[in-house]
Amino acid sequence: MSTHPVRPSYAAVLRVPHACRTFVAALVGRLSYGTVSLALMLSLTRSTGSYAVAGTVMALFGATGVLLSPYRAALVDRHGPRRALLPMALLYAALLCVLAAACRRPGTPASLLAVTVACAGACTPPLGPAMRAVWAGMLPDRAMVQRAYSLDGVAEELLFVSGPLLVGLVIGVAPPAAGILLSALLVAVGTLAFVTSPAAGLLRPVERPKDGAPAAGRDRTGQWRSLRQPVLVAAGVGVSVSAVDLLVVAFAGQRGLGGGTVAWTLAALSAGSAVGGLLNGAVDWKSSARARLPFLTAGLGLCLAAAGLAPGVGTLVAAVACAGLFVAPALTTAYLIADEGAAPGFRTRAGAWCNTAVNAGMSAGAGAVGLLVERLPLPVCFAVSGAVAVAAALVPGRRRVRSAGAAGAAAQSLSEPVSSEPSSSERESCERSAVTLPVLGSTRQSRSSSPEERVSTSQATSPSP
Repeated sequence: MSTHPVRPSYAAVLRVPHACRTFVAALVGRLSYGTVSLALMLSLTRSTGSYAVAGTVMALFGATGVLLSPYRAALVDRHGPRRALLPMALLYAALLCVLAAACRRPGTPASLLAVTVACAGACTPPLGPAMRAVWAGMLPDRAMVQRAYSLDGVAEELLFVSGPLLVGLVIGVAPPAAGILLSALLVAVGTLAFVTSPAAGLLRPVERPKDGAPAAGRDRTGQWRSLRQPVLVAAGVGVSVSAVDLLVVAFAGQRGLGGGTVAWTLAALSAGSAVGGLLNGAVDWKSSARARLPFLTAGLGLCLAAAGLAPGVGTLVAAVACAGLFVAPALTTAYLIADEGAAPGFRTRAGAWCNTAVNAGMSAGAGAVGLLVERLPLPVCFAVSGAVAVAAALVPGRRRVRSAGAAGAAAQSLSEPVSSEPSSSERESCERSAVTLPVLGSTRQSRSSSPEERVSTSQATSPSP
């Protein structure tokens, strides 16, 4: 039996041994992602003197960072955080330092900048997915994991708000390249502190069987099917949220309003997301995460569609804030579902695929809405952006069925008297159990051997998913 309270608080999550230290270390490293984009854009613009070149180079940085994220996460699953994350972070920081030096000199060839930036993006360490995998392995049940994911999501939201502000302070007393150096320092220090934390040791590489049998977590078809709902929903949320930025700018432009209106409206979206994330983590849900996800995503879409009917700034701010209430809960729930369906050797990748889906959706949404705004009335554009989220809510969920039940039956049979020589299939099942069960048992005794059993167990002890 677990010894945590029935209704664990955020403070209880942080009081778990090594949780606070690990979380703070990860946040320091992830703050780099909130500072690097603005610092790099300003440095490239000053160095090249061309917004087009700077935009193209930044697009390469984003593309390599997003598209290769699941593969970098696979390295963490395969080799563990200490052997994979730290080399990535140090190489990423070194490339950022090279970029800072190159941007200090006007006239640096654009091709050199593009290659260096693309390599830096390809080495970006997946600290977010790794931290969520640590949360899932460190905490004793799904109620605390839900709160940890909510806290993580709200903190990440604040990082991307405070990061540009920090860069603004730095470039007030130093050139923009100093912001790139700051980003390099943050990711190196944060990652080093993260991988040396005892909690990071929970992300152990999955041992490979010596008899040539597939390693745990290699059932890729089942993994992709279990990820279908959270990944598509995350992409839909990304499309809808990214559309808000341009739609609010268009709303203000049509009414002759200043940039302050845009800033306050987007701030309302972030504030609503933070509040929604905290509330989502504090509630002891009686329904499962897969059952909640469609309602959260549909709520986002309906609020965005209603925002298009706003007659003035006040109602627009209120509608956008209401939409924000669903953003963090929807993404947090998608991460929970991805983790529930992840095999031991797939956990970091599962979170990385959701991350990739959000970022890819945001990129696609920005481009698509830019075309729609010039061709359709603004209320229709809001409705279309909301419809994307509603459509994502219709994606059916699917519980991943693993062979852990057979492994459990084999383990049970081992505890009974054996009256005859086991068959070859029984020996194979026992061998796989001997490989898989120690890996699963390396986290907490209360965690069951399959995602479905973890969900049902947590629901039996606590109403949360």
